[in-house]
Amino acid sequence: MNQTRAEVAAFCASVKAADRPLNGACHMVLFPAFVHLAELASQLSGGFVSWGGQTCHAAEKGAHTGDISAAMLADIGASWVLLGHSERRVEHWESDAAVAASLVAGRKAGLKIMLCVGESRAEREAGQAEQVVRAQLAGSLAGSLASNLDGSTGWQAGQLAIAYEPVWAIGTGLVPHLSDIEAMHRLIAAEACQLTGLAELPVLYGGSVNPANAADILRLEPVSGALVGGASLKADDFLTIFDAGLAVCDA
Repeated sequence: MNQTRAEVAAFCASVKAADRPLNGACHMVLFPAFVHLAELASQLSGGFVSWGGQTCHAAEKGAHTGDISAAMLADIGASWVLLGHSERRVEHWESDAAVAASLVAGRKAGLKIMLCVGESRAEREAGQAEQVVRAQLAGSLAGSLASNLDGSTGWQAGQLAIAYEPVWAIGTGLVPHLSDIEAMHRLIAAEACQLTGLAELPVLYGGSVNPANAADILRLEPVSGALVGGASLKADDFLTIFDAGLAVCDA
């Protein structure tokens, strides 16, 4: 819940001017506030950037004041939807079942899914981090083998990415040890592949990613990318982080 129209326009102009050469293995996806989706669509269409909504309702349409449907996102040109972010789970009391229902709606609308999971500080200190993440994956992916927009069933490569965001690291400046990030990413990849039937899928890290630590995190073998929060509000910082990922892709 940040940025004015003018700030978003300036951000888009900086990203567009950067025009990073992508090699097919590296992608940039932006998840702006709903009111800024049209601005992104007008400025970045046809370029190297994809975008999506920060969440979506499980219903295709109806009396759900204040909500946005997956079909609405697809209609404006979004190709992704972010689901299960910790702030949605905490501030809007979104259960795994609610996330799962939105995920199915997103798939039916033809959107790619960025699913967020992660434990609180209390859960990590209690030794429950892996248990919590496993439960979130299982609950949030329940029923996800429903039909796609094209009528096919099951997951296909490129339709799903998982973002691991330890809740205690978001916006706090705290970051898990690299060994902990690596271990959790391996666990998530294995669990998610088993649940979806996919041979592999990208697992991103989110939680106080910044220009200073991005390279070390992104060089970890099981880390596929970064879900950037506060550092994404400044185009220069965001592009520095993206360049760190691009360097890993090129290596």
